[in-house]
Amino acid sequence: MPIDKRPGLTKQVLIDTALRLLDEVGLEGLTVRRLAAELGVQSPALYWHIRTKQELLDGMADAICRAPGMGPPRDDESWQDWLLRRARAYRTTLLAQRDGARVVAHARSLSPETVALFEQELTAMVERGFTPALALHTIASLTYYVNGFVLQEQAAAPSPGSLDRAPAVLVAALREGGGPIGEEAFEHGLRVFIDGTSAALSPG
Repeated sequence: MPIDKRPGLTKQVLIDTALRLLDEVGLEGLTVRRLAAELGVQSPALYWHIRTKQELLDGMADAICRAPGMGPPRDDESWQDWLLRRARAYRTTLLAQRDGARVVAHARSLSPETVALFEQELTAMVERGFTPALALHTIASLTYYVNGFVLQEQAAAPSPGSLDRAPAVLVAALREGGGPIGEEAFEHGLRVFIDGTSAALSPG
């Protein structure tokens, strides 16, 4: 007997619902059966729109990546300011979604719409003096940096330990606010990234 294909049930509805559910149950608790129950349908009904859980995760990751606003720099915006804005907005989006960085890390493909936006970004960078390869490596490396940083931020916080027996320089660094996670550490990484990219772009 054919499965009833509900008119109101679309792939986008599944993705939006899965992202809301993710905030409640986390990545481990997000299953196709749990999603179906949330939508008030049987699990097979979802396979009209997604073939596998991986396809669902890809759609969720795609939505997360596009949420900060992809696209080329504004006309009055330098590539440095654009990359900083892009990275900060991306981090904010990942942090706003429970297990957001883990979902993106599990992705295997992006939608044609997202690939088209990515192409616009690469084209804009080439117009600003990047080679195609350097443009690709720059955006990819920045994305991996933000993903990895947020993965650490969203991981379970370690229990605080005593600094009594810690090495002196490490203690000094931590007391100066030099912890490896947080706003200051993230911005330091961005500054290093921009400086390194500028050096790679400079002739010679």
